[in-house]
Amino acid sequence: MVLFKKKGDIRRYLDRKKQQEHQVGFVPTMGALHQGHISLVESCRSDNSITVCSIFVNPTQFNDPKDFEKYPVTIDRDIYMLEAAGCDVLFLPAMEEIYPGGIRPGEKFDLGYLETILEGKYRPGHFQGVCMVMKRLLEIVDPDNLYLGQKDYQQCMVIKKLINDNFTGMATIVCPIIREPDGLAMSSRNMRLNEEERKKAPAIYSVLQSLKKNLRKGNLQQLKTDANNSLTKLGFKVDYIEIANASTLLPVTEWDGKQELVTLVAAFLNEVRLIDNLLLN
Repeated sequence: MVLFKKKGDIRRYLDRKKQQEHQVGFVPTMGALHQGHISLVESCRSDNSITVCSIFVNPTQFNDPKDFEKYPVTIDRDIYMLEAAGCDVLFLPAMEEIYPGGIRPGEKFDLGYLETILEGKYRPGHFQGVCMVMKRLLEIVDPDNLYLGQKDYQQCMVIKKLINDNFTGMATIVCPIIREPDGLAMSSRNMRLNEEERKKAPAIYSVLQSLKKNLRKGNLQQLKTDANNSLTKLGFKVDYIEIANASTLLPVTEWDGKQELVTLVAAFLNEVRLIDNLLLN
């Protein structure tokens, strides 16, 4: 695996590879890697001759500065995992490589209603920060294919819009959520859970499964209320639990029995915020 810290160096290297007709796949991460990230690397390797991964903890997407400060950093372990997974190129930029001259108000991205609902509502500015860093990374790596995890369902939709608006010929591949044996969606934030919280956390997936099992044509409000109550009784502080159109993410209250649905949840266990989702039909 070749490691680059300067954007000019990785750009020249990848330009040469593209001239040799290599297809480039890209897996952007914020580090603290787990098997979910590695599954993206494996999918990327199966489709492309060059697999690029980046590790950059992006401050502009944290609407809570304390959350940024507490984000786990495990660089040595991450590098070992990527090498073992067969990653070809790692981009490990310093802050000034991504934000030369420091972080300043920049381009405003038109995300429409996507930044007013769910994560957009509860984390104002988050998706603008995501787009800010993703646009810079995509301009540097210029991949043929981009690999994202379904756990960040709304973020995947935001990045797809960013690509449609700013890049041509770049494909986005969304890969399934990878779960622990007890159902908890793998996440870097899971490292912050203490023993008691870790035992409780799989209840999120259990509630989503129950919601799927009890889905019926008609009004869905009671389903959402029951799911919210179940998590609250277990000690979660629920930001939202929603049932939405799987393609648009617009909330669905009356279901016709045919429309494809996804349920999404964000809830705190003490200071740790967990998100998950499940396709319902």
